Amino acid sequence: MYNSRISGLGFYVPDHVVTNDDLSKLMDTSDAWIQERTGIQERRHVVRGKDTTTSMGVKAAKKAIERAGIDKDEIEFIIFATLSPDYYFPGPGVLVQRDLDIKTVGALDVRNQCSGFVYAVSVADQYIKSGMYKNVLVIGSELHSGGLDFTTRGRGVSVIFGDGAGAAVLTREEDPKKGILSSHLHSEGKHAEELSLLAPGIGHRWVTDILKDNDPDDESYYPYMNGQFVFKNAVVRFSEVIMEGLEKNDLKVEDIDMLIPHQANLRISQFIQHKFRLPDDKVYNNIMKYGNTTAASIPIALTEAWEEGKIKEGDLVVLAAFGSGFTWGSVIIRW
Repeated sequence: MYNSRISGLGFYVPDHVVTNDDLSKLMDTSDAWIQERTGIQERRHVVRGKDTTTSMGVKAAKKAIERAGIDKDEIEFIIFATLSPDYYFPGPGVLVQRDLDIKTVGALDVRNQCSGFVYAVSVADQYIKSGMYKNVLVIGSELHSGGLDFTTRGRGVSVIFGDGAGAAVLTREEDPKKGILSSHLHSEGKHAEELSLLAPGIGHRWVTDILKDNDPDDESYYPYMNGQFVFKNAVVRFSEVIMEGLEKNDLKVEDIDMLIPHQANLRISQFIQHKFRLPDDKVYNNIMKYGNTTAASIPIALTEAWEEGKIKEGDLVVLAAFGSGFTWGSVIIRW
C-alpha cells in the first residue's frame, strides 16, 4: 500500500480588505469588540462579479499544480470542499474540471463546512493509498460575504467570516515513513442546529414558501451560531482528535513541529496551544488578517506557513479542524 504526500500548495484571497473599523460603519461594533472575542483584525471580501467560490478555487489550484511540478492533465481526481457553492447543483468540483480544462476525471464535492478540507484530504489519501490514483487535487474555497447579515442583528457571526481559497495536490509516495501517516474523522449530529444555515433547504423551506413569504425579518437565510456552546465543544474536540492522531502513530505532543488548526477563532487556537504547551513557532495562525474562511482556512494557513519556511522536510505537521455538524478531524503528516 502507498502513502500520499502533499506535493504542491497554493492559495488565493481577494484584494478587497475589510477592516473591523469598516464593519463598525455598518453595525454596532468596534475593533476592540471584535478583536477581544475573535482575534480578527481584518478579512477579505470578494468584489461582486469578480470572484466566485469556483474561480477562487481555480486560482489556488493553478498555483498548487505548478508547485507540484506536474501538468494539469496528470490530475486524476478532484475533491472540492465548500459550504458556499456557486450553484445549489451542480457542485464546484465539475466546474474546476471545466475551468482548468482537465480531461474528464472524476470530481467530488465535500460538504463538511469547517472540517471540509480535513475530510477531503482524508478521502484523497485513501484513493492514493489504495493505488487507484497517483495525483489528486484537493480544494477548499469559500465565499461567505454574499450571505451574511451586515447589520447589528448579525454581528455575532458576520464579523468572523472572510472569503478565500486554498488548494493542495496529493501525490503517491513510496516511502511509508513520509507523507500522510493517518487521518481521524468524527461527527456528532445531535448538535447540528447549533451552527447552521436552515434556508434555503428543501426539507424546511420550499421554493413556493420563499416566494410567498419574502419576509425581511426571516433570519433563517442567515447563518446561526450558538457561539459559547460551539467554543466549549471545539476546545474539547480539538484536543481529543489531535491526541488520537498522535497516539495512533506512537507520537507525543513534543514531537509536533507545526500545528495548523482551523482558523475558527484565535481564542480557540490559543487555548489549545496553552493546553499542549506549544511555543508560538509551533502553531500557525492567520485568522487575524483573513478571518474564518471555513473549508479554506487550513489550506491557506498551511500554504502560508510553508511559503514562510516554517515547514521543512521531515517536520511533523498536524492539521486539525472542528465545525458545523458538529464534525471534527485531524491529519498527521510527516513532511
